[in-house]
Amino acid sequence: MPKIQAPTVAEHRAAQRAALLDAARSLLAEESERAPSMAEVARRAGLARSSVYAYFKSRDDLLDALIVDTFPRWSAYVRARMGRAKGPGDRILAYVYANLRLVARGDHALVRALAAFGRTDTLAESSGLLHRELQGPLRVALTEHGASDPDRTAELVQSLVYTLSRMIEEGLSERAARRLARELLTPYIRSAPPQPEQ
Repeated sequence: MPKIQAPTVAEHRAAQRAALLDAARSLLAEESERAPSMAEVARRAGLARSSVYAYFKSRDDLLDALIVDTFPRWSAYVRARMGRAKGPGDRILAYVYANLRLVARGDHALVRALAAFGRTDTLAESSGLLHRELQGPLRVALTEHGASDPDRTAELVQSLVYTLSRMIEEGLSERAARRLARELLTPYIRSAPPQPEQ
């Protein structure tokens, strides 16, 4: 019978840190009007209040870590959805749909809460990194589809995502937002690639 190894100290610390971040994330999702206290985060994670300070020096430090942890998750989700799509046109739609899904399930509200409570330098750095990471695969899909100017076209697609995200936050259903995106993008996706100018 194989011997089950106990987690190492590093693995245990990583698991506790992740539990604290998950606790802070869920508290912010539930009540985005104020940042949770260290005691609330510890209680939600099932740890002693003093344990939080072994991982984070302050609430600002915890919120910064949450920003740094949340944005890569958003990027990974969008990339995974795009990776399942078959052709470049489908990947463009998948990009839009994945972002709308995250907004509809509350991830964008979490990002807004973090923007309100986190340090702006950490937020700006992580937000810029997320934008660059997400624009990369979108530009590739647009290039493969035949976009004459993938960079500017990516900005147009992103503008559509921003507008539909705002509409979802104002009460539009995710399904209706996806339908609007599909109506706007399908003619472009189904069109023949533009011919190079002579």
